[in-house]
Amino acid sequence: MLKNHKDFYTLQEKVTNKRDPNRRLITVCNGTGCNALKGKKITNLLMDELKKQDITDISVLPTGCHGFCEQGPIVLIQPKNIFYKTVKPEHIERIISETIKEGKIIEELLYTDPKSNKTLEYEKDIPFYSSQERLLFGYNELIDPTRIEDYISIKGYKALVHILEEQIPSSDIINTIKESGLRGRGGAGFPTGRKWEAAYNSTSEDGIKYVICNADEGDPGAYANRSLLEGNPHSVLEGMIIGAYAIGAEHGYIYVRAEYPLAVEYFEKAIQSARELGLLGENILGSDFSFDVKIAKGGGAFVCGESTALTASIEGRPGEPRVKHIHSTQSGLWNRPTVLNNVETWANVPLIVNKGSDWYSKIGTEGSKGTKIFSLVGKVNNTGLVEVPMGITLRDVVFDIGGGIKDDKKFKAIQIGGPSGGCIPEEHMDLPIDYDSLTDAGAMMGSGGMIVMDEGTCMVDVAKYFVNFLKNESCGKCTPCREGLVQMYGLLTDITEGKSKEGDIELLEELAEVVKDTSLCQLGATAPNPVLTTLRYFRDEYDAHISDKKCPAKVCKALIEFSIDADNCVGCQLCAKKCPVEAISGEAKKVHEIDQEICIKCGLCHDACKFNAVEVT
Repeated sequence: MLKNHKDFYTLQEKVTNKRDPNRRLITVCNGTGCNALKGKKITNLLMDELKKQDITDISVLPTGCHGFCEQGPIVLIQPKNIFYKTVKPEHIERIISETIKEGKIIEELLYTDPKSNKTLEYEKDIPFYSSQERLLFGYNELIDPTRIEDYISIKGYKALVHILEEQIPSSDIINTIKESGLRGRGGAGFPTGRKWEAAYNSTSEDGIKYVICNADEGDPGAYANRSLLEGNPHSVLEGMIIGAYAIGAEHGYIYVRAEYPLAVEYFEKAIQSARELGLLGENILGSDFSFDVKIAKGGGAFVCGESTALTASIEGRPGEPRVKHIHSTQSGLWNRPTVLNNVETWANVPLIVNKGSDWYSKIGTEGSKGTKIFSLVGKVNNTGLVEVPMGITLRDVVFDIGGGIKDDKKFKAIQIGGPSGGCIPEEHMDLPIDYDSLTDAGAMMGSGGMIVMDEGTCMVDVAKYFVNFLKNESCGKCTPCREGLVQMYGLLTDITEGKSKEGDIELLEELAEVVKDTSLCQLGATAPNPVLTTLRYFRDEYDAHISDKKCPAKVCKALIEFSIDADNCVGCQLCAKKCPVEAISGEAKKVHEIDQEICIKCGLCHDACKFNAVEVT
């Protein structure tokens, strides 16, 4: 137990001196993605192999997510940062005997850049990493997230101890956050300092205030918050403690999805170890400041990412939003002043306190400061979590960090901001990524999801997919969202099935605007974005579906037909073997035919044909 700031500095010096930046070390990603590919097993096998070969001058460090998820499990060999990808158990003996003992590089484990086709040995040379600015995420690969000593050794809790030691007034901390320009990373982008200031100036009858960390992260494909909690939970916890000190709160909650077991486990360990050291709980480091945190597990409702629905869920009530005539900073959790920020926002706070608002405000654009973590997925060569400075263009993210479009296909659109985000076309690829530019383009920052789409994507089908997700996740409390999304989905379904008629596009657009303008919470208000942006940028595709009864991308099953080109068919029979309903007939080495009455348009024949004989019209 640390009794005061002097005890903390003694511990910090001790753990820092043990941390040699030039030490020999093998770091292994143990995030959820890599663990699914035997990351933990690889970690244990490396430890066992070092013992087996009697090597004692190097150790193995299990870490959080490294970001380049599709290349996992990832192994980094320090201090050179040799980058090995897709490591398997059968590679372990060679890594130890060849790379660790003899200094040889194993070529087959190196990353090959899809643009230059060059094999790269070091992490710093890989464009996926070199084009990022990993202020938050970079710490993931440096520490064991289950050890508070590791976090302290990289200046963790220094910001909190400095505040307590110097007894810095709440107003000064709030002004630092305001001057930094930090905006909420949960989607809306509200200025964090202004939110804190409002809560600081609010009172309750019993003097109780709360801080909450929103780790619900319900967007499909988004996992930045989870990976931060798994890789560096103490950065989030320290941010929450500082926020509580600033507004005068003694109680906090982190609302995390129950589907994130590793994040829950690591944050529980972070809370426990911080309490044991005296960095959390009663009279922190012997000061007059007391604060503690509890974990509340969400049941998977997407709407509970909305602030008032989230607080209702913590209180044990149904996760439904309320009208915000009174802000949560005045009357939030149990009707007390409450500050709610998301994982990434809280993790930024210690950095800003340590390095200053001037340093932070120089990163990003005039209205959007700092960095943002995105999950980059879809039809792009490099997928994973990327942290970039605000103001970087979509083109830089997709083609530099992402390595371009898979299979050399043509870029079509990028859907940004989660299910409620908008689809941005190629002509806006030089759009800077910041809150205001994205909003003007019809999208939004959201939780940081980026889905890249190529020429084979039907934008009407994309809109239908997201509207279907959102209608199923609507809490049903307000009529515009509950009924409007069902009707929008029905119209989109008719369009993709060739059942629509003239005037349906105008009706869909009008309905989308009504839902946007009259819904109770932001789920309903933003749900029409996929429809409105695809109508705005890809209206010709809607017209083709309705007027010509054709899907230009050849995706919508009701509007396409598979046939066999007699000139290209060699009668190999592979298409017939792959057909699950036996719709293809023909003798060996003779032209085959597809029975349209039986064909279910699954596309397996098209994928199987090596002679371009199966056509889609």
